[in-house]
Amino acid sequence: MNDFQEIADRVEIEALRTEFTDAVMMRDRARLAALFTPDGVLRMPNVPVEFTGREEIRTGGERLQSQWDFFVQNSHPGTVRIDGDTAAGRTYMQEIARLLDGRSGQNFAVYHDTYRRTAEGWRFAERVYEVRYADTTPLAGSAPGPDARAHDAGEAGSAGGTDASATQVAGDFAAPASADRLDRTVAALRANGFTAELLDDAASARARVRELIPAGASVFTGASETLRLSGIADDIETDDRYEAVRPRVVTMDRATESDLIRRLVATPDVFVASVTAVTETGSLVIVSGSGSQLPASAGGAGKAIWIVGAQKVVPDLGTALRRVEEHALPLESARAQVAYGQPSAVNRLLVLNAEPQPGRGTVLLLREAIGF
Repeated sequence: MNDFQEIADRVEIEALRTEFTDAVMMRDRARLAALFTPDGVLRMPNVPVEFTGREEIRTGGERLQSQWDFFVQNSHPGTVRIDGDTAAGRTYMQEIARLLDGRSGQNFAVYHDTYRRTAEGWRFAERVYEVRYADTTPLAGSAPGPDARAHDAGEAGSAGGTDASATQVAGDFAAPASADRLDRTVAALRANGFTAELLDDAASARARVRELIPAGASVFTGASETLRLSGIADDIETDDRYEAVRPRVVTMDRATESDLIRRLVATPDVFVASVTAVTETGSLVIVSGSGSQLPASAGGAGKAIWIVGAQKVVPDLGTALRRVEEHALPLESARAQVAYGQPSAVNRLLVLNAEPQPGRGTVLLLREAIGF
């Protein structure tokens, strides 16, 4: 190998390592996975996790990412030793992070790398993560607040840089997501086992729901502004094709028939509702004051159908929880005050990260905003 080829290879490998850190910081797990060979391996024994193949690296990374409040990774060049179409090297890391459960800290680590020349260029054949120093002292700092994020979003937009999904603020929670973000969300939901469809509007969802529910099925409709505004709740609860659960339980005696009510709402043939947020990594976030609607979503219903407006798409779980508190709860509380004489509350929270039963859970994601 001549000196020029070795220099070119070193430059490309260094670009590969830099691209890895950028993909991590931008939470772009699809791009990160593409930096590995098809049979590439990412090992992090201290976590402990091991992902093999691009799809496992992508989905596994998204599961880890969904636990972050914030994460910062800095990489520093290490060694590279090239041997024909393979190479070995090390990359030195400094990272700080806080998880959604409140744990935080910083560490210094090393990636022990094996690289392989492919038709796509140099790719990671293996990355093995070794922590050399860890400090779990709670971090005094924090991720930027809404004002700072809004400023950052403006700066990035003027520079043609970061996708808006990375800097979503409370004021954006009522705005429909972009076409790219909707496509990304549908792809992530499918990768997580959900059946996901992207529809133009509520009218399309209304027609699709009718196609999805078989005649004679027992159907429980969750309390939802999306279902009310779209007409889906009225369709189900007044159509003789179905055994509508909600109209039945409304007339039942809570004192003498509470056990039967519990079984009817927990295990219908079909559950139809909405969600409070859906992440671009393919998770559904569902909030309830009483908890009565959660068992059917979690697995009690034979099938579940969630109709989701485009404004409910958020980048990650942390942003989803902010959407719950800052946007959905105030609106639902105002509605509940009028309807029931008291405000609502986030008493129960359900996060569906995947659907283990193929065909059970269907998400109808709309291109328009509807509901809270």
